[in-house]
Amino acid sequence: MRHAGRVSSTETRTTHAGTVGNAEGTPAWGLLPAIGVVASAVLLFGFEAPLAGYPLLWASVACALLVSRALARDLLLIAVGLSIVSTISVAADISYPNIIRMGIVLSLTVAVPWALERFVFRRDAIRFPVRTGRRWLPVERAYLAAVVPLGWLILPGYFVGSGAYRNWPAVDEPDEIWRLFLGVNGVGIWDELFFICTVFSLLLRHFPMWQANLLQAGIFVSFLWELGYREWGPAMTVLFALAQGYLFTRTRNLVYVVCVHLLFDLMVFLVIVHAHNPGLLRIFWL
Repeated sequence: MRHAGRVSSTETRTTHAGTVGNAEGTPAWGLLPAIGVVASAVLLFGFEAPLAGYPLLWASVACALLVSRALARDLLLIAVGLSIVSTISVAADISYPNIIRMGIVLSLTVAVPWALERFVFRRDAIRFPVRTGRRWLPVERAYLAAVVPLGWLILPGYFVGSGAYRNWPAVDEPDEIWRLFLGVNGVGIWDELFFICTVFSLLLRHFPMWQANLLQAGIFVSFLWELGYREWGPAMTVLFALAQGYLFTRTRNLVYVVCVHLLFDLMVFLVIVHAHNPGLLRIFWL
């Protein structure tokens, strides 16, 4: 993958997946402002504390200027996206006005950083690769097939056992069930567009894959906490976020990670419906 700017052989480290890490020659201490951005997301979404989150977010971007202009630009793009999405509550609400409001805000969260990247900074680090020129490997197909049974095993114990399903509104009528399905899957697609194709891809320009993946997972999990994945949900969602980042570096394919996410979200949707209506679906073990 080619990035804008000069990249020397001593500055570039390529992972086994073929993804360039630290392509901008970012020094090790450049990790500190990136951690500050992640911490601000925890404050904004996890603790819903904007008076602490916003100053930390923008102070982290400013401190990144002491490291390099390239790092500051990329953290700025992430900060813009986080600032946009933080203008609304992302707690589960499937009313029609909120679905429209979230649709607009989440679309802007992806579109604005992309537009700044492409038309202001004149780069193309943010991409949404649909085609990669290769077929999915057998192990990738096998993992895709395993997502549904894994969700069947894990998700009832989480949502029903912990009571986390109560973080989502009760759905009884067909229209409510349809809106829940739309909301769960819409947010799932957005997760990959923003957290993986935007946040993770920008971080990969400066840090090794494992560091960039941990950073994006921190932001990912903070958002999902406000959405409703609470109780012991972060233990599950952090593993999912890390897996999605890893799979993206392996496949370089947005379609693949979206397919994984939507299959998992299908089970999320069914378990929530089951938890609110125990007699409606008799396919779960709890």
